Parts: sequence; structure tokens; C-alpha cells
Amino acid sequence: MQFFDTHTHLDYLAKALNLSIPPLVKNAGNAGVQKMLIVAVSAENFEKVTACAHQSPEHLRYGLGLHPLYIRQHEHAHLDLLESRLSERDPLCTAIAEIGLEKAVADVATPELWQKQCEFLEAQLALAKRFNLPVNLHSRKTHDALFTFLKKAKLTNTGVVHGFAGSYDQAKRFVDLGYKIGVGGTITYARANKTREAIKKLPLESLILETDSPDMPVFGFQGEPNRPERVAETFRYLCKLRNEEPGLIAQMAWKNSLKLFSPI
Repeated sequence: MQFFDTHTHLDYLAKALNLSIPPLVKNAGNAGVQKMLIVAVSAENFEKVTACAHQSPEHLRYGLGLHPLYIRQHEHAHLDLLESRLSERDPLCTAIAEIGLEKAVADVATPELWQKQCEFLEAQLALAKRFNLPVNLHSRKTHDALFTFLKKAKLTNTGVVHGFAGSYDQAKRFVDLGYKIGVGGTITYARANKTREAIKKLPLESLILETDSPDMPVFGFQGEPNRPERVAETFRYLCKLRNEEPGLIAQMAWKNSLKLFSPI
């Protein structure tokens, strides 16, 4: 089976494990992970993420974006830089990522910073529309607000709500707008009943796999940096939730991911 890890911070994982990119790609490949999307979080790691992807262009794609958790350090000049980088049309840059909204961390959800989050999200959605790139979206305690922005943006090349944790009704609203749902380590925990039920009921064609490595560890590996190869473990749990044959689930997730993040 072939897997596409559609959300990794491979630059951070390499630093955490003191490894270079090639062995990380090899380890992932040994577990069937043939492609990965590396996402940026701030202007400071645009260059690093780009360089990482170019070390293994057959297997890696990347996205550039300004993450809401780093909203304090983002400047409007960084939006200009993002626009400039997207204008270069690097074929390995296949997404605007990671962008979105964050309310689970109080320090970045003050009225002033929330307004800034919304402004930066709206600006990046406009860039996504202009450059016809999909978005990889962060959303914690902000599903309703995010839905409103996405509905207004009317992207034709939509994207994914990554690392989804929420109800079926919340997920279905995104799916009805044309967005995929990122299935990650959350479903490997028995306590995540609401999310597991949502992933169980959603249309198979709306699901793609991810790890968020080195974050969002799967059950049994708590306290360790998450790795792209553990997407296979998430897949195993996904198969337990679904009624379809594992081969079909893998095939559909692979097809969905390629269409979204690796059209070249």
C-alpha cells in the first residue's frame, strides 16, 4: 500500500532526531509512505522547508504559510514575502500551509490577536485563490469561525482541515464546501469518541491521512516525536472504524492526497 503523509513538519523532526532529510524519507518509504507534504509555520522557516523538499523532490512537496500559533511574530511584510515566494512558481510548492485559526491557546486568542489571526487568514486565503493553491488548515476551537471564512473565500482548489478533532456535523460542513478532512493520531485514542464517530461516518472520498510529525503522536508512542511512517498506524485504526476494505481505503486516501497536494 502507498501512503501520502499530507501534514509534516519534517524540518522540526530532523532537528528533534538529529537526522538529515534523506534517512527520514527512507524510513517513511520503508513503511509505505511514498510522499509527504512539509508545511511551514512562519516566514523564518520558509527557506528551510523549501530546502528540505528539494533534497528529495520525488517524494516531498511543501507548503508555505503563516501559522496562527505564531501570530505575535507575524508581520505584514511576511505576507508580502509569502506572495513573492508563491510568485516564483516552484513546482514543489503545492499548498499554502499551515494557516488557520487558534483559540485553544489563550495567549494568542486575546481580542487584539484574534483580530490579527482573522486578518492573516483572510489575506492568505486570498493568495490561495489568486495562485490556485489548496490550503492546509489549522483549527482548534474555531471550526465555526473557520467555516465562515472558507465559505466567503469560495476557493476552487480547496484543501484540508488538518488533524481534525470535532463532531460529524462540524466535519460535514467542511466536506460540503469541498474540503477534505485530515485523519491523524487523534483517532487512535479511545477517548476521542466524537472524532472517531465523525471519521467513521464521513464519505471515504473526503478523508486523507497525516501525522503532523513530530507532533500529534499516535497511541502507544506518547512522549516520542511522531514520525511520517506512523501514518500506517493511523491507517490501521482507520480501517477498524470503516466498513470498506483496507485496500480501497488506502487507494482512496492516496488518490485524494495526490490530487490535492501533488498534481505534478
